[in-house]
Order: sequence, then C-alpha cells, then structure tokens
Amino acid sequence: MSVLDRLREKNLHTWLRDYGRHLVRKARAPRPTGTRHIMFALCDHYEPFWRKPGEEVGRARVDAWHEQYPKLANEFRDSDGRPPRHGFFFPGEEYRAYFLDKLADLCHAGLGEVEVHLHHDGDTAETLAPQLEETLKLFAEHGHLSRVGNQYRWAFIHGNWCLANGRPDGKWCGVDDELPLLHKLGCYADLTFPAAPDPSQPDKVNQIYWPTGDLTQRRSYDHGERARVGTVHEDRLLMITGPLAFARKGRSGIRLENGALTGDDPPSKERVDTWIRAGIHIEGKPEWTFVKVHTHGAIEKTAASLLGAGGRAMHEALRGYMREGWKLHYVTAREMFNVARAAMDGQTGDPNEYFDYVIPPPPIAS
Repeated sequence: MSVLDRLREKNLHTWLRDYGRHLVRKARAPRPTGTRHIMFALCDHYEPFWRKPGEEVGRARVDAWHEQYPKLANEFRDSDGRPPRHGFFFPGEEYRAYFLDKLADLCHAGLGEVEVHLHHDGDTAETLAPQLEETLKLFAEHGHLSRVGNQYRWAFIHGNWCLANGRPDGKWCGVDDELPLLHKLGCYADLTFPAAPDPSQPDKVNQIYWPTGDLTQRRSYDHGERARVGTVHEDRLLMITGPLAFARKGRSGIRLENGALTGDDPPSKERVDTWIRAGIHIEGKPEWTFVKVHTHGAIEKTAASLLGAGGRAMHEALRGYMREGWKLHYVTAREMFNVARAAMDGQTGDPNEYFDYVIPPPPIAS
C-alpha cells in the first residue's frame, strides 16, 4: 500500500489542509495577555444500549454513573468552586424513563446536563423532524432541555458522526438539509466534530465556526466562517469542534489526537496538554480557550476509566493549570455556547459571568 493509499484510508485528505492552516494561524498569533481561562466540556455520546444488550445491562450502565460519578466529582473543584459537569448526549432512540430520571438526579445535583444525540438512517427532513420532536418532548418531561419562550433549546451530537448526510456512502443519515432543520427545532450548537478518522470529518479544524453557504446542501458544515468578536449569526446553529492534532506518542511515535476518551485510550496529562495547546477560541479573544472532548461513557471499560484512574488523571492535569495561574471552568455544552456567544458580543471579565448568557439552564437544574 502506498503512502497516499494509507493517508486516504485514514481520511487525512478530508482535513489536512485546514490543519495546516491552523498551524500557520497559531504560529502567527500574538501570545494572549492577562489571565488565561479554560472552558472544559466533556461531551458523552451516552448510549446505555451500545451494541444492543438487554434492558438489564442498560440499567446497570446507567446505575454505574448514578452511583459512582458523584464520588469522583466530589474530589475536584474548578476555579469557580464547581465540580466537573458532564454532558450526557442521550440518544433519543434509546429513551427509557428510568434512564432519564437517573440522569436527572445527577443534573439536579449540579453534575451535568442532558442534551440530544440521535442515530438515524435513510431519512428526509420530513421523516426526521417528528423523531426529533418526540425526543425533545420526552426529555423535557424529565426536566431536561432549556426553554426560551415556547421553544426547547438544545445542543446536538449526530450518531455515527454523519451530520448532514456526511458519509460518502450515504449511510446513517439521509438528510442533506439537516442543519436548517436542527436550528428550526431549537438547536443552538452542534458538537459532533472532530470525527477523524471517520470520513464525515470536515475540513474545519480546531475552531468554533458558523456554517456558511447553502445550508440545505449535503455536508454544508464543510464551509464556514470562524466565530469572532463582533459577529453573530442568529439564523443558524454554531459549530463547536474539539481538538484535532498530531501529537507525540512515547519517545518517537506519533498519534492522532481527536479528543476521544476510551477505556483503551484514557485521558492523561500529555493528552490534556495537547487539547489546550490546540488553542481553540473565538477570534479576537484568545485568552478564553475552549476544550471540548468526547467519549462513549456508558461502555463498561470506558466508564471504569473515566470514573476511576483515567478520570482522576484528567482532572489532576487540569488542576495543574490552575496551579500555573490559569482559571479552569468546568462547563456543559450549553454553558460553553453561552461563553462563546458572550465573547462574540465583546464581553469582558470572567467567563463565569456568562454561563447563562443566552440560553438559560434547564428546569431540572433549578
């Protein structure tokens, strides 16, 4: 197999160009001044029925987090005195009242928020809309999801990474015009990416951006305008991406760092350092750094890591930045969006003033 074939097998051709542009932007950017802030969000594709087990296994997976996560969270506090805040992106097709009630307990205790995840295939906007509307209604019955006026407001991660029909084979979505539909139903931000090495990965790396162009077209997320101070688009959702980079592995190896936390690839200080070095920020506000990582935390091996040694290593590494003078803010996806919006509006001061800036907390949090 040629080098080119190996690159294509990993789908590097879909995002290497913007990764190069990212490195150039970083090299040319002036060093931020003043107090540095980290907004840290762990977004979990939280799937109790991963690999389709029975109801008993699904319940056991949810119970593990319900019982063990408060113990871990109690060991750590950020610069605001808050514990880690987990983003449970729950798949609508796996709805069970028992699961959403257990997660409601964690959310009411200030340990996270529930947002929307969905796996679907072969749909159109007309067939997908009722699925999403039913999911929103069911989640809201348990106190989840924010409300603004009469509309639910929510963040989204697409199942199988295939936002806006992003796969070349057309599987696991079908809806070219998915972004406008999500926004119409109240979605304020998509946090699906990075997806590399999946072919759905866009050529938009290490940035928060507004999708541009004809948003009814397949993979419309491939085109976008970096979010910057002074510019806001109210007519579309915001794309919040996590770190994507090549990083050292051992003494001489190289790894693809895509912010995915698994039982086989747990968090570490080295990984945390790579995430922060990515420097994702709102253009014009480089002192506010946004770190969005992801996991499939219901899986037993991953849960054991995140609720045990892996999770502790991650939070210890983040706490190390506090000792170096940074301010750490554990945030949910909603709070991350709100801080980003405040930055775009030119707000100053401490980001903790803006956790509820545009989108209020869900009822279960009150």
